[in-house]
Amino acid sequence: MKGIEVLYEDDECLVINKEAGLPVQGGKGAAVNLDAILAASWKPRPLLTHRLDKDTSGVILTAKTPAAAAWFTREFAGKRVKKQYLALCHQRKNAIDDREGIIHSRLERKGVLKDALTYYRLLGASGGYAFFRLEPGTGRMHQIRRHLSQEGLPIIGDDKYGDFALNRRLRGEAGIKKMLLHAVSLAIPLRSGHILELSAPLPSHFLEALAVFGLGKP
Repeated sequence: MKGIEVLYEDDECLVINKEAGLPVQGGKGAAVNLDAILAASWKPRPLLTHRLDKDTSGVILTAKTPAAAAWFTREFAGKRVKKQYLALCHQRKNAIDDREGIIHSRLERKGVLKDALTYYRLLGASGGYAFFRLEPGTGRMHQIRRHLSQEGLPIIGDDKYGDFALNRRLRGEAGIKKMLLHAVSLAIPLRSGHILELSAPLPSHFLEALAVFGLGKP
C-alpha cells in the first residue's frame, strides 16, 4: 500500500510512518492521500487525529473508534502530546548559533499574530549545513518551517519557506528532491493512564542527504 508503514496498532489506534510527498487529506491535486488509503485498507476507516504537512515524513496517529478519536484530539488540543522532529537546514551567516535553546517569536495566521515556541538542539553541523532535533511548544501552522527560516536556517527542500536557489542547485548536484523534515517521535497519554511512545526511523532520502553533508545519524 502506497505510503503506509504501520509502526503500531491496537484496539484504539493505528500509528503510521508517513512518507514524504503523501498528503494527509484530499484536495486539489491530492486524489491519492493518506485518508483515502486508510478508507480503502481498513474497515472501519481509522480516523485522523492530527496532521503532517504533505512533504513532512514521519509519525502520524489515527484512531480506530470515535471515542478514541475524541480522546486523542483532546490530548493534542490540550498540548499533552510530546512531538519531536528532525530537520536538515542550510546555516546562513546570520543564523542562530547556540547549540540549544528556544525560538520564541509570533507567527501570523489570517492577519492575526500568535505566540509560538519551538525548542531546538543542534545535533551536528558541517560546511554550512546543520542538523537539528526540534520540539514545538505550540501548534501554529508550518511553525517549525517558519521559525527555522526566520532564524537563518531554512530547511533543505522546503519549497515554501526555504532557499529556492539552493534547493534547485542541490536537486541537480546532489539529487536532493524532498524536504528534509521528519516527525521522528510522538508520546501521547492513553485512556488507560499509560503513555504511548513511538518513533519512526529516518527515510532513505534523509539518510542519504545526511551522508552527502557528512553528518551522522541522530
